[in-house]
Amino acid sequence: MPAWATQKTIQIDAPVSKVYSVVSDFHTWTAWSPWLIADPKTNVEVTQTSDQVGSKYHWTSDIVGEGELEHTTLEPNKYVECQLRFIRPMKSVCKTAFKLHPVGDKTELTWSINGNLPWYLFWLKPTIIAMIGMDYHRGLSMIRDLAQQGSIPSRTEVIGVESFPAIRVAGFPSSGSFYSMDDSMAPVIQRIDQEYREEGLPKEGTMVAVYTRFDMQKASIEYILGRAIPDTLIMPSHSKLTDWRHPACRALHVRHIGSYEHLGNAWSVANRIAQHQKLKLSRCTGLEIYTTHTADTPEDQYQTDVYLPLR
Repeated sequence: MPAWATQKTIQIDAPVSKVYSVVSDFHTWTAWSPWLIADPKTNVEVTQTSDQVGSKYHWTSDIVGEGELEHTTLEPNKYVECQLRFIRPMKSVCKTAFKLHPVGDKTELTWSINGNLPWYLFWLKPTIIAMIGMDYHRGLSMIRDLAQQGSIPSRTEVIGVESFPAIRVAGFPSSGSFYSMDDSMAPVIQRIDQEYREEGLPKEGTMVAVYTRFDMQKASIEYILGRAIPDTLIMPSHSKLTDWRHPACRALHVRHIGSYEHLGNAWSVANRIAQHQKLKLSRCTGLEIYTTHTADTPEDQYQTDVYLPLR
């Protein structure tokens, strides 16, 4: 059967003993799981002893499926290994592990997984590796915050399918990696501010990111970042801005409250809900509307509204 594996690494500003307690105790996993956020009603059962070899963590949900984890190897402050048994939507068995390495008074944490696919699903290997890699990236970011701060500045709320008004955005197209969107967007924001200032355009419009293409396997994203502008505004003929429009439609709405670093949680939730409800998405991959002004709002209260337009 086709074998597959992937891993992600993060550096955490906390001692290995603290990080080990987070990843070895199944009781903490519900706080940082990159999957359970899609269904807060997931039924999770953990054995009374949650941080020893043989401890088990079982979950069941209509949205995130059903499965079980069991600790198979525990080396305090060094290594955690589990057997991961998926029950539905598809049965499979994988090995997942955390490797901890001290870097001064900090911790380098690597999360890995390996498994096998049925021969007839060999073509899914690149997609599974990409999807799990992105999930692990989100999970590691939440583990880091939990170990460093004792909490995670991220929560999502599924608003549901609703009417979405026509929108017009003037901005610049760009692209970036799923893993470094902040670095990609920062210079684009500077260009937008400069262009709006030079052209005398109104800067009151809400910032919007329009995602036009997402390559799952490469984790690359193409987008237009700009401001919402009135439909009646006449753009200067020589403007360098891209004038993008989308008609009124129905859209799945998911709200994210918290640090932009965890916005991937909202997108993961939105796509899982869309898949669960069998919604038909439009060609526009989706929009992020940055509702709050960062200069006036604490980071853990940033509000971002994610929309997936429907056909």
